Amino acid sequence: MAAEARPLVLATRSKGKLRELHGILDEFGLAGIDVQGRGIPWSDEEDLIERFDTFEANALAKARYFHERSGGLPTLADDSGICVVALGGAPGVWSKRYSGRDDLSGQRLDDANNAKLLQELDGAADWSASYSCAAAFVDNQTEVVTMGETHGTILREPRGDGGFGYDPYFLSRELHRTFGEASIEDKAVISHRGRAFRALFAALRGYGRSL
Repeated sequence: MAAEARPLVLATRSKGKLRELHGILDEFGLAGIDVQGRGIPWSDEEDLIERFDTFEANALAKARYFHERSGGLPTLADDSGICVVALGGAPGVWSKRYSGRDDLSGQRLDDANNAKLLQELDGAADWSASYSCAAAFVDNQTEVVTMGETHGTILREPRGDGGFGYDPYFLSRELHRTFGEASIEDKAVISHRGRAFRALFAALRGYGRSL
């Protein structure tokens, strides 16, 4: 009898990311368990994980951290952000912390980050941007990191109440609507996160690994 597949730990506490990750995993017939469901308690150490200057390094650090604390279960993690041409690629890896408001979380933090982004773009001629995502996998044998990107433009006013982060302000070049207006299914087809994880699963198959 074939061994039962172990659950994939999803290394995030973000409800928005979890919705998207579960949708992506469903596409591949996979199931994941979040860190709370695995019983991993919050620790102040988590605030220090994403301290690197690249998406790849942050995603891998997060996957390693939760892999260890899950008892060695295979772990998926990602790090993502929005990169704006007129701002030299900022906020980039600092997207979640762009406003500097450590006292905020959830929607209030998203609002503060978006307010700063619009302020920084005021007067700029080019509002084009891209979302980037690094997806990482860690288990007892393998570490793999892949990247995904999607392109669009920052809008001056939000459109749609879906998604999270900068989504209502990001007009997708391919969908012709914002990520705030797009369904989870439509967004996953062309999103930075969807592309990064599809590349990750393809890379794992290339290594002869099955999940």
